[in-house]
Amino acid sequence: MNVNTINIGIKYLDYYLPEHIVGNTELALENPGWDMEKVEKKSGVKSRHISGLNETALDLSVKACESLFQKYNLEPDTFDGIVYCTQSPDYIMPSNAYLIQKHFKINKKLFAFDYNLACSGYIYGLAMCYSFIKSRLLKNILLINSDTYSKFINKKDRSARVLFGDGAAVSCVTENSNLFDMLDFEFSSSGKDYDKFIVPAGGCRLPKSNQTSIETEDENGNIRTKNDIYMDGMGVWAFINSEVPKVINSLLKKNNMNIFDVDKFIFHQASKMTLDSLVKVLKIDKNKSFTNIESKGNTVSASIPIAIKDAYDSG
Repeated sequence: MNVNTINIGIKYLDYYLPEHIVGNTELALENPGWDMEKVEKKSGVKSRHISGLNETALDLSVKACESLFQKYNLEPDTFDGIVYCTQSPDYIMPSNAYLIQKHFKINKKLFAFDYNLACSGYIYGLAMCYSFIKSRLLKNILLINSDTYSKFINKKDRSARVLFGDGAAVSCVTENSNLFDMLDFEFSSSGKDYDKFIVPAGGCRLPKSNQTSIETEDENGNIRTKNDIYMDGMGVWAFINSEVPKVINSLLKKNNMNIFDVDKFIFHQASKMTLDSLVKVLKIDKNKSFTNIESKGNTVSASIPIAIKDAYDSG
């Protein structure tokens, strides 16, 4: 999908993280059997922001939007579209996008919807925003990425609890942007691996029940129920390691570029092990790969915009 015929991009960008920070020292005290030194070496995460008991993805995104509006002197009615990515919505229905509209009293002439994606959510969101603007359907879109994965993670599941953090990012996507323009996209999907990263229960296929709430322990000592997030860490890592470099090289080749033409790589902040592996496989200078996972963890679809903002602010 080549998009270099029109100037559309990210004009403004901001994010919000919950106030409560959980460090590895706290996790070690709570779980004496966890080898936090080994975990930290693999994940790269030293601390993560965790939402409060009654703090939702919507709450985080409201604060991110408030910060964006105040910082750049924006009126909510400036936007004619809200595209909201979350896997932890406040309700099964309606969509969080409409709750954002309600909160900020945005006019009724608004195009709004939610979509459900994890790590790829920001890129898909940008692609949709680009398409809406190019087609002249919309002019100024609020792209929101917000999740509270901590609410779906069993506290006894070391594999997931140490890795993920909660957070929300908001991007103003428009024509004639002055921050980051979009050049091109490349997409790839693997539906056959759907069960590598899944919350098995809670949907219509397997509703929550007493049976799905029973805790089980896997071969690595991680404890969870079918109501909790399950991640095949090594399976996901192997997939990223084999497939992502192909997509990146294909995208570069399509635009008559190579790895050495790129000044900075901002990958989804999956884990230190994953980021280091991508650097090695792609044979890029480690200094060209931006990372902020140490203090934020993996914030799912919000991780890329948060990383872009941090990279931009750090020069």
